Amino acid sequence: MSAAPTTAPNCARRRFCWGITNVTVAMLSDTDVAHFGHLLETELTELLAASERSHDARDAVALDQAQQGRLSRIDAMQQQEMALEQERRRQRELRRVEAALQRIDEGTYGECVRCGDLIDPRRLEADPATPICHACAATG
Repeated sequence: MSAAPTTAPNCARRRFCWGITNVTVAMLSDTDVAHFGHLLETELTELLAASERSHDARDAVALDQAQQGRLSRIDAMQQQEMALEQERRRQRELRRVEAALQRIDEGTYGECVRCGDLIDPRRLEADPATPICHACAATG
């Protein structure tokens, strides 16, 4: 299998040859970009709402032994740590979504940020915020 695809230059459809497998990927239409933009905006709204809802769970745990027993404090600290990790994951996803929306604004959405080839629309449908094509994801 070759390390780089061969590409038909400057056409509305780019054809990539990866060894035995041939994949044809169409450039995204304005309608497609609007569809993915809507999906990304919806995801952004959901992430921000989830972050707001979980704010109280991330607050510091009271260490007053008179108010709660040792096991209750340990359980509360574990719950807090889980809420903090969920927030860290939400923030990472939020950055991915915002970056994808920025690529829409720049007119580069749907192009792999590593190699510049087009990302298969089916991959974007599964994860609209993905910045890389399948080939680059497979190589790490």
